[in-house]
Amino acid sequence: MQGWDTIRFELLNTRICDLALRIDGPPLEPLTRRLLRELEAKRIGFKPGFYLTDAWGCPDRVPVIGVPFYLADPRLLRLEEEQTGEIEDNAAIMKFLRHEAGHAVNYAYRLWTLPEWVEIFGVFTKPYRDEFQPRPFSRSFVRHIDSDPYGRTYAQKHPDEDFAETFAVWLTPHSSWRRRYRGWPALRKLQYVDGLMRSIGRGTPPKQRTRLYRPAASMRLLLADHYGNKAKRLRRAAQGYVDDKLREIFPASRSRTLLPVAQLLSAQRAPLLQRATRWSGLGEQEAGAILDKLEERARAMQLSYGRTRGVEKLLDLTALAVALSLQYAITGRFSG
Repeated sequence: MQGWDTIRFELLNTRICDLALRIDGPPLEPLTRRLLRELEAKRIGFKPGFYLTDAWGCPDRVPVIGVPFYLADPRLLRLEEEQTGEIEDNAAIMKFLRHEAGHAVNYAYRLWTLPEWVEIFGVFTKPYRDEFQPRPFSRSFVRHIDSDPYGRTYAQKHPDEDFAETFAVWLTPHSSWRRRYRGWPALRKLQYVDGLMRSIGRGTPPKQRTRLYRPAASMRLLLADHYGNKAKRLRRAAQGYVDDKLREIFPASRSRTLLPVAQLLSAQRAPLLQRATRWSGLGEQEAGAILDKLEERARAMQLSYGRTRGVEKLLDLTALAVALSLQYAITGRFSG
């Protein structure tokens, strides 16, 4: 029986297109079928297709759902977690599927062209920006995806994302959206989606050509190169607001007794989280994501500190966690 080291080596030196990955069968098919059942329960006649690619998403105005290829194989799931430090559980996968289903339905029926859609969500052709200025406490938007880089403000990114997030909340079984969003301006959007989906009903959308973006079956990149490119993007994203600040607090030490910073962050997570949420107003999930990033980068950089300076360094970490949380709460992003 092959050991994991051998399996990892063989996988990393295999082209993605040669992995023979399929959505049919476990572990993905039970989840895609669940999404289709949820659409059927809402009496939506359209059934989106699925394909494997390198990230979640629908190709521009194409009603097909792209699913990350690593979710199609338990070995790749393990490798993804090793390489990036995180993977989606089934609950998160369903959230993403419902969100992407919102895009697919929008594209299939060309809903963005409807005057009332534009009046409620905005102009679909508005420039799409990765960086934006979210309002963390706005009640004009639903809150669905809680693992995105902007916390729970993804609906504010673009009118298309606003619709997809609203659709996902509406589609989620037992979401109690009428009660949960009572008194929120976002309730009007949910009510509009509810009425719009009832009017579409079993209607068949016009046929469209399917243009897939970066299908896994055509990706000739070695898996090792894929993760190399991904690591570069992640390092660029972290550089300036996590890595640099952690290095300022934890420079190289000549102490004879060194302790890992990641261990300190893990041991003190509860009080750090309490102070970050108290002073920033962020929810536990948003502030927790910041602490996760600090611990992840501290472990990756193998940062350490002298045992006798533990109290001082904990105070520095507390100040950093609160500062990052405040910055995020106000601007929705981090700056160097």
